[in-house]
Amino acid sequence: MGDSDHNKKYGIISQEEFDTFKAAVEGVVDLTEAALKILENLKLVESVKVNIAVTGKSGSGTSTFVNAIRGLDDEEEGSAKRGVNQITLQPIPYPHPKNHNIIIWDLPGIGTRNFQAHKYLEQVNFSQYDFFIIIASKRFKSNHVKLARDIQDMGKKFYFVRSKVDADVDASKRRRKSSYDEGKILDIIRTKCTENLENKGVKSPQVFLITSWDLEKYDFPLLRERLQAELPIDKRNAFLLSLPNISSKVLEKKKEALKQHIWKLATVSCTIAVIPVPGLSVACDVVILVNALSNYCKAFGLDEESLAKLAKKVNKPIDTLKAAIKSPVAHEISVRLVYKLLTKAAGGALSTVEYFLSTIPVFGSLAAGGISFGTTYYMLNSFVNDLEKDAQNVLHVALYETQYSGPVLGKGDRGGRTGSRTPRGPTSLACMSSCLRIPSCSVP
Repeated sequence: MGDSDHNKKYGIISQEEFDTFKAAVEGVVDLTEAALKILENLKLVESVKVNIAVTGKSGSGTSTFVNAIRGLDDEEEGSAKRGVNQITLQPIPYPHPKNHNIIIWDLPGIGTRNFQAHKYLEQVNFSQYDFFIIIASKRFKSNHVKLARDIQDMGKKFYFVRSKVDADVDASKRRRKSSYDEGKILDIIRTKCTENLENKGVKSPQVFLITSWDLEKYDFPLLRERLQAELPIDKRNAFLLSLPNISSKVLEKKKEALKQHIWKLATVSCTIAVIPVPGLSVACDVVILVNALSNYCKAFGLDEESLAKLAKKVNKPIDTLKAAIKSPVAHEISVRLVYKLLTKAAGGALSTVEYFLSTIPVFGSLAAGGISFGTTYYMLNSFVNDLEKDAQNVLHVALYETQYSGPVLGKGDRGGRTGSRTPRGPTSLACMSSCLRIPSCSVP
């Protein structure tokens, strides 16, 4: 098996993660001390904060965007209310409902005639934000450009977002019934926005077209990938894991993000406060693993609260969604279950350890626990793979089926679909915005 195949199978450490790990344990000879350093890193990952600023003129859809990116409808508890910050003229923080370290800030509007970007940024405490999203529902005006220039001068990232694109598309569809072409309409909107910004002095602007009612339409996936790519790795994963799970791509990305921490959890679990597992030559901290598995379930929305909310939104019985799930859900995770999963994973332990030892020399001393590390790592990795497949099945049932009628994703099969199904028109992704969210990065 080649390195790339192993990387797919084991979700191996990225180069960036490995360099961080190597620096942390450089010169450390005591296994427990190294594990404590890794545990410290895990806690830092869990506590990382991401602050996102959203601004635009009143009526441009900033509040709806703040809600959508947090997976909330406009009328749900904790949602941003339209026009509130126009009265207070203060930034209003809206924490993510499942991870309060992810905060979306609804900033005061920028539509006043005497708008001064520099003073505005001082008033909203610009230094605390990781990036700014500048929203316009029609044309980008001079105030948008002034703000972007000052944000750039202060060393921060900003992104132009053209909102309410669905309204333009629908209007065009009504006017041009015979010649309607959505792709051309989007190109026209994008070109006009870009030319408008260029005429105002913005060099090579990139504009993302979105509708907050369906985050997977138009350019939101591109915006999501751009934001992830430009955030530091710790904040990148925290941001990704906070997003609503409204597409197969998001679920795949979350699986990749969770796998980056499996080696850390396996190392810590098999080094600190270890307890022998009955019937196995394995010793580990089972409490750490129980917490990790529970958080993995919540990451993919396989917990009672998320499933109930999703069932209500798509108007389907919760049992219909649960029928698509083969893995344990969050409330079923227990010490006994962990023992059972470790026993099942014991067969794959040796190949896991051999691969780590052969490809990551500095890892040798940490993997000295041998079978305990290999078994724990293999179990966690397999569990994440299975959960992602279940989440894909739940997503498909929620959007397309009246009842679950067989696996959507076979084992190791990303695209194959089996089983007969009763098709129906897809449920709008708008109603999926609040499903399947994670509270943190799987740290106990």
